[in-house]
This record gives sequence, C-alpha cells and structure tokens, in this order.
Amino acid sequence: MANYIHVPEGSPAVPKINVTVDEHDFRAGALKLIKELRPRWKPSEVKIKCFTDGITNKLIGCYVGGVTEDMVLVRIYGNKTELFVDRESEVQNFRVLQAHRCAPQIYCTFNNGLCYEFLQGTALEPKHIRNPLIFRLIARQLAKYHSIHAHNGWVPKSNLWLKMGKYFSLVPTHFQDPAQNLRFSQEVPSRECLREEMLWLQRSLSVLGSPVVLCHNDLLSKNIIYNQGAGNVKFIDYEYASYNYQAYDIGNHFNEFAGVDEVDYSQYPGRELQLQWLRVYLEAYKEQKGQGTEVSDMEVEVLYVQVNHFALASHFFWGLWALIQAEYSTIDFDFIGYAIIRFAQYFKMKPEVTALNSP
Repeated sequence: MANYIHVPEGSPAVPKINVTVDEHDFRAGALKLIKELRPRWKPSEVKIKCFTDGITNKLIGCYVGGVTEDMVLVRIYGNKTELFVDRESEVQNFRVLQAHRCAPQIYCTFNNGLCYEFLQGTALEPKHIRNPLIFRLIARQLAKYHSIHAHNGWVPKSNLWLKMGKYFSLVPTHFQDPAQNLRFSQEVPSRECLREEMLWLQRSLSVLGSPVVLCHNDLLSKNIIYNQGAGNVKFIDYEYASYNYQAYDIGNHFNEFAGVDEVDYSQYPGRELQLQWLRVYLEAYKEQKGQGTEVSDMEVEVLYVQVNHFALASHFFWGLWALIQAEYSTIDFDFIGYAIIRFAQYFKMKPEVTALNSP
C-alpha cells in the first residue's frame, strides 16, 4: 500500500549506503556508516551503545565523547522481517512524519537497515502511560499523526485485512523444535479457528465506521519518547505505520498498557480512564482538522465502542506476528509464549467487547 503514502514536495531524499551490518558483529559495519555520516569522527573514538528493548530489530547507538546528543542510531533489520514489513513504505512514512515535525531525521538506509537521529528524552514504561499528564500528551500527539494528509488525493483505505491475511499465510504449520511444536499444537488455536476469527473480525469491524487515517500501529510504551524539559512526547519506529482504522491505533495502544516482557492485562485501561483519554484525543483531533474543540459525550462513547472492538483485532494481529517471528527471528524472546498470551486475551475479551453497542 506504499502508493498511498505521498511524501511532500521538497522533502529531502534519503541516501542509500552500500553497507551490510552483521547483527552479531556490528562494529565494523557501523563504523563504515559513521565514516559517511560523521566523517569528522575518529573511528577509534566512536562508542557503541546497544539497546535491548526491541523484538523486531536490533538497535545500536554510535557517539563520541560522553555526550549522546549527536548519537546516530543504527537499526539492523531482524532476520526475514522483509516478509512482513514493507521497508520502502517505512522510509516514506519516516519522511512524511519528519516533514510534519513528528519524527526524528532519517540519515540513510543501508542494505539491511537504516540510520536516524537520536531523540532526547526517556523511553516510557507501561506504568508511565497511565499518568494523566503523560497520557494527555500521547493522546494529543496521536491526534496530530491521524490528521496528517499523506494520500495526495487518494481516498485512503485500510490495509489491515490485507496485511492480516498475509501474516496468516506466513504462519508456519509446525516447528522443527519438538518442545516448541508441542506448545504450538496444544496451546495455539488451530488454523481453521484462526481463519474463522479473521473473517469474523473483518466482517464485524469494517462496518463500525472508524475513519481511515495515517496510523503508527505499534504504539507500545518503549516507542514513546518523553522529553520532560520540552514537555512533549515523540513517537519512534514506523515500520508498521500505514493507513488504518483510527480506532485500531488507539485500541492497539490501550493493549500496550499491559507491557511486553511481563504481560499483565489487568493493566488494560478501564472505562473511566479510556473516556478521559478519548475526550482529550477527540478535542485535539477535531482542532487539527479545523472543526473546533467541542466534543459531545456521544462522540466519546462511539469512539470508546470502536476502540474496544479494534483492540481485539490488535491482539489477533500480534498473535499472528509472533508466530512468524517464532519461526524466523534470532532475537532471544519467547515468541510462541507471546502468541499464546495474545490469542488467549483475544478470546477472553471477545464476549465482553461484542456486548458493547454504539449509542
């Protein structure tokens, strides 16, 4: 769906550097990139910091001296992630968001990754995104994303069902490792069950009337950088960004209140917190669209119902994603266990959510 993303005129082109960085022995490759991007830096003085939070890619930071302000982030794409991440679209998303001052500067792409600007601030934890001061900043920033016009006259359509179908086709039928395969066959819903649920989701959610907007689609706490001094938040990592339903992006974020490493769905925001969050979001969204800031209780309630329905689709999507990662990823993470958790929460939430009706 990359053809829907229209990069604004005058947006600087992103150079491609013919370097491949070894994910296990990355210093030599990283220094080749730094030689191009920061020619004044002495290779012997370049320090490298490894970030260990990501479960799609590997991320390292290169800097000199004790100051990290001019750090260059080098993201090495995870093994086989090109199967489910459109890298060309990711770069276009970066450029669009950068043009609207919503993203850091992208410096270059290389054969198996990209380099971009380090944002000053703190990567948040799940406990932080419940803080009223911070969640209001997040809601407003997401409203800003969703109001960006990047479709050059096209009527944007969501690629959620297309992408979900692609992920479903990539899910392995079995795993080589016997212990892994046993968990897969006993604790993950059958292929037939997953197919039925996917069709039910598309049939039920497509008719809810959620607008299609430019979405981040992966707004977990670590992808939110809070700069306390500036009093703002910025989002990072746009590899899953695309045109999608507004309510999916918000529902996906609410699911991330539970965390990733030690998932706890008792932390999913309750109705009261959601209504506060959604009101702040809608006020900012309407203001960005030039529609004033008056928001009725009815508008908040409609969005509340949509968001909780689309939170189901988010569980299902990341469940499929985790099964693909379990097959290909070299990152040390229990992807099968994560898939089991996401599908279990999907089936737990489904009756509660389907009982919700729009006013």
